[in-house]
Amino acid sequence: MELLSPGIGLIFWTFIAFLIVLFVLRKFAWKPILSSLKERETSIAAAISSAADMKAEMAAMKSENEVLLAQAREERAIMIKEAKETGTKMISEAKEKARVEYDRILAEAQIAIQQQKNAALTDVKNQVGKLVIEVSEKVLRRELANRAEQEGFIRQQAEAVKLN
Repeated sequence: MELLSPGIGLIFWTFIAFLIVLFVLRKFAWKPILSSLKERETSIAAAISSAADMKAEMAAMKSENEVLLAQAREERAIMIKEAKETGTKMISEAKEKARVEYDRILAEAQIAIQQQKNAALTDVKNQVGKLVIEVSEKVLRRELANRAEQEGFIRQQAEAVKLN
């Protein structure tokens, strides 16, 4: 029961011991504890401020990235469009060149055919002319087999030439 009702001496010495511990703590420990708490408080505030700045910076970067992504998409669409137009243009140019080449080859072929046709006609005419001369020569030889007929034919031809 002594614990429940302490004596005045015990209370006095406990109070003195408390004051001494309080004085020692205040003199040597209170300032370092308060300064470390203040330091910790400022570091936490700085961290919170830094985190808020980082959050704002991340939001700005995110919006900037979205803008860059949109620009990249637009550039990609433009590049694809230009590539398609270039491809279409190249195809149409190739078709036009092929058509021009086809027309040129066709014209050359027609000229060559015409030249060969003319050469063949000339050759046929020459052969027909030779055949006519040969046939005429044979006919004349047969008709003018004797000398008197030849002289009569020559006179007749000479008179026909004089009349013209």
